[in-house]
Amino acid sequence: MRTPAQTLEALRALPCGARLLDALGPADGVHLVGGAVRDLLLGREPRELDLVIEGADIEAVGRALGGEVTVYERFETATVRDGCCFDLARARAEDYAAPGALPDVRPAGLQEDLGRRDVTVNAIALSLDGTLTAVDGALGDLRAGVLRVLHDRSFVDDPTRIWRVARYAARLGFRVEAHTRALAAGADPSTVSGDRLGAELRLALGEPDPPAALATARELNAALLPEGFDVAPRALAAALELLPADGRADLLTLAACTAGIDVRALLAWLDDMGFEADDRDTVAAASRSGTGAPLRNARTPSQIARAARGAPVEAVALAGGPNARRWLADLRDVRLEIGGNDLLAAGIAQGPEIGERLGRALERKLDGEISGRDAELAAALE
Repeated sequence: MRTPAQTLEALRALPCGARLLDALGPADGVHLVGGAVRDLLLGREPRELDLVIEGADIEAVGRALGGEVTVYERFETATVRDGCCFDLARARAEDYAAPGALPDVRPAGLQEDLGRRDVTVNAIALSLDGTLTAVDGALGDLRAGVLRVLHDRSFVDDPTRIWRVARYAARLGFRVEAHTRALAAGADPSTVSGDRLGAELRLALGEPDPPAALATARELNAALLPEGFDVAPRALAAALELLPADGRADLLTLAACTAGIDVRALLAWLDDMGFEADDRDTVAAASRSGTGAPLRNARTPSQIARAARGAPVEAVALAGGPNARRWLADLRDVRLEIGGNDLLAAGIAQGPEIGERLGRALERKLDGEISGRDAELAAALE
């Protein structure tokens, strides 16, 4: 594990870290906190730079960092976006009026601010002179690779923290200590909204190893995922290998995991989790097996096209096999050189027949029977 001095040097080596250190100093009451400090101490590159502000105007600190400053009065937080991304928060304490409620915040010192966090290894702050401040046991847990909540009501106050612990465990390879596991198992995720749980699920799907995060989440609290959810679908690895660059690995992963869930129950759950309509429909379509059999049984390029055209690329990748690979790598990009205007100019009346004729010509092109604009037009006019 790095020393504080080495951690400060590693921060300066980051373009956004250098910008922070050049813009602000120890006298500004600014501390780097949370996952950024954890990752720098571990020799990892942080995903984001979170700052806690003591005794200074949060908007003024944001302006000093440059870029566009957006202030959120409800929690006394701000973001700075301009090439770099800084999340700023006034040092605060939190109180929860009820399990799962959003917290009520009040000003506090750095030590109390660290005490409100999710796990000990995230309750570490680095001042801009290289001084470390941490809750009791945080540095020891970091060295040992242990995830431990700071107090027994942690998951009662905010059950979404279970998802965060699952993500950290998967990403860092840390183990969740026994008492934290017991507290997670006894928590009630239904005390928070589906939108908040869905946001955490989407973050888990964006992890380097989503199945590991999903599996850990279910181990910690089975109620986080619906009945029939498969955290280790066998088809996933092969499907991800087939997925083209314009596909969504997160949606494919979720589709593979939910293939065993009744479609009506799946759609209801995705709605409850706050998925946008397009993403919900992609997951539902890809999770069904409708594309698979026709695609596997296709014998010609045109038959492959009939089976795959109109289906999300995620569904085709999940169907798998040589025909899926051929469609995604080659056939889906085949286009006619002619279009509807060419057929109108040749005397074909406006209407469905235009599309039907173009479709027949495209199938012949896919099967290698015709090539070139003239041949396409002749085929469409037959």
